[in-house]
Amino acid sequence: MFGLILLAAIIALVVLLIAKSIALIPQGEAAVVERLGKYTRTVSGGLTVLVPFIDTVRERVDTRERVVSFPPQAVITQDNLTVAIDIVVTFQINEPARAIYGVDNYIVGVEQISVATLRDVVGGMTLEETLTSRDTINRRLRGELDAATAKWGLRISRVELKAIDPPPSIQQSMEMQMKADREKRAMILTAEGQRESDIKTAEGKKQARILSAEGEKHAAILQAEADRQAEILRAEGERAAKYLRAQGEARSIQKVNAAIKASRITPEVLAYQYLEKLPEMADGQASTMWMIPSQFGDTLEKFAKSFATQDAEGVFRYEAPGVDEETRKMAEPDNTDSWFSTASSPEIAEAVAQANAVAQKPVDEDPAQLAQRSLRRPDNETPSLEPKAQVAEQPVEPAEGSHAASAEELE
Repeated sequence: MFGLILLAAIIALVVLLIAKSIALIPQGEAAVVERLGKYTRTVSGGLTVLVPFIDTVRERVDTRERVVSFPPQAVITQDNLTVAIDIVVTFQINEPARAIYGVDNYIVGVEQISVATLRDVVGGMTLEETLTSRDTINRRLRGELDAATAKWGLRISRVELKAIDPPPSIQQSMEMQMKADREKRAMILTAEGQRESDIKTAEGKKQARILSAEGEKHAAILQAEADRQAEILRAEGERAAKYLRAQGEARSIQKVNAAIKASRITPEVLAYQYLEKLPEMADGQASTMWMIPSQFGDTLEKFAKSFATQDAEGVFRYEAPGVDEETRKMAEPDNTDSWFSTASSPEIAEAVAQANAVAQKPVDEDPAQLAQRSLRRPDNETPSLEPKAQVAEQPVEPAEGSHAASAEELE
């Protein structure tokens, strides 16, 4: 029985020695080892062999980067306003031995140094500068903390101001100020918009008036040109009509004369016609009395003897002269079928088609292009109308197959 108890005690002692001689340090941690109460070494990341009951692990230190948020701190600004500022510090332990032996509690040390540095930095700024200078405050805090904690084996990687809370009254005043500033900018933008709208409206009215005046100007020019061409064409038509009327009268006289010659009228017929017209002549209102001289018969007898020929019975008879071939052709009736034809000649139809094409052609181009061209053209320059004037001044030629052609054939 005693032997079993002794064996169990020996086994327990061996297990205790093994447990005291082996230390397992996880990755990301470091252990400070002391030998008989004195620092000997720092071990990390693995299995460490210790001397039982002589070497001990003082403390395990987390070597990963840590983020610590401190509660809001009351800080007074340069303009005597109290603000509450939250700080977030990111640091990492590079030398665990210094963090253990250099300071009692490095977390509290970092907090106190951060608060003191923050009050020093913010105390030299106004509230507005504090709210708008976060980057400057962060850089100064990081520099001060890094310099102060270097002897503790710490490395300050980042310092951020999480929140800056001014007093409620100041916050309300700031909100009212921001609201007034926004309303001011809104009113300025509204006024700018109204001004731009008025300018655009005025520009549009100006452009519309310019285009309207330009259109009226072109319309007046085209109307004047149309009136001028109409007058020219009307004069040409009247000239051609007078010419054709004169040609017709000349032709009529020639036809009457040829017909008289071809009919070989004798003085007896003329005398008979004269006697028929006497009652009509006497029927006039101004003709109240006619006087025939007594020698009128003798005069007619002498006139007949001078132009007549005495026959075998002693009677003077008038013989009409012979009619030549040209007079006989002149006396023959003309072909007047084409005079009453209502069909238009090809030349007139072509002229009407050209006039319709010109009438249907747009007067002006695009109003915007017309306005730009008018603005580029000098004020003393007027649109050229030479082509239209040249067309209008051309004489009107009689169409073939018309009455004018018949008059020219009569000549």
